[in-house]
Amino acid sequence: MSTWDFSQELARWNPADLAGRKPVDLRNARAYCAGVSRSHYENFAVVSFLLPRRLIPHFHAVYAYCRWSDDIADETGGGAETEKLIDSWREELLACYRGEPRHPVMVALRETIRRFSIPPEPFLNLLVAFTQDQRIKTYSTFEQLLGYCANSANPVGHLVLYLFECFDHKRAALADEVCTGLQLANFWQDVARDYDIGRIYLPKSDRDQFGVSTDDLAARRCTVGFRELMHFEVERTREYFDRGKALLPLIPREVRVDVDLFISGGRAILRAIEKGNYDVLSSRPVVTKREKLKLLLSAIVRRWWI
Repeated sequence: MSTWDFSQELARWNPADLAGRKPVDLRNARAYCAGVSRSHYENFAVVSFLLPRRLIPHFHAVYAYCRWSDDIADETGGGAETEKLIDSWREELLACYRGEPRHPVMVALRETIRRFSIPPEPFLNLLVAFTQDQRIKTYSTFEQLLGYCANSANPVGHLVLYLFECFDHKRAALADEVCTGLQLANFWQDVARDYDIGRIYLPKSDRDQFGVSTDDLAARRCTVGFRELMHFEVERTREYFDRGKALLPLIPREVRVDVDLFISGGRAILRAIEKGNYDVLSSRPVVTKREKLKLLLSAIVRRWWI
């Protein structure tokens, strides 16, 4: 599929409306997941040309699951109806684990789950976060925000470790540092965008500490206090990447470049915020294509020294 129209895909493959429907075969299911991945390739850095070819269809399957989960949560209007769809998607996942997949994403995912012995918890925890998004729009403390990241971001790192066939508790803890850092960097990059859809991820206790009000966010006022708040959040987030880089020598050399790119990409977002003097309210800081290329080339060079 060259473009992604989720409303169209939902009409074709609504998880609440698959009873009695004959599932597609594995070949077509994998082709469907590859199409989902290609339609979002800018946001799917891990499926780079450096990733071992044997892993590509499995990453496509995992990505397609995450993409469908995210779009069900964010593209279906929110509230009770969205929660029902999340519940139906969860039932499809459980059917997948029973060996009864019907949705093309689940048909492909079933083979990946079997091949890498992936337990259901990482997939299920993502849905916990997406349900939470329907109910909770602001966070009082940073600790509460970290609780959200534990379900919204960290399971992705666990899934990647399973695909790399090196999951254990030590590596998972380090992957959590990386994934939480990436989630936080995205939050700080998207303060204005999230506010527009009714979400504030900047913890209230932090906003209060620096004298930043909800009215300031609504009016897009980049006050001195707001810049100081963003500086504080950027520096705190950078520490997650500093700790998480210890994961690199603990994973197979052939996949280190992709994880290194995740870390470098997160750091690049933080630098973009700094370059904009922490004013993420007037414009969204972005990492340019030139900067992305430099990150890729640097990661390729570093792979032999990690």
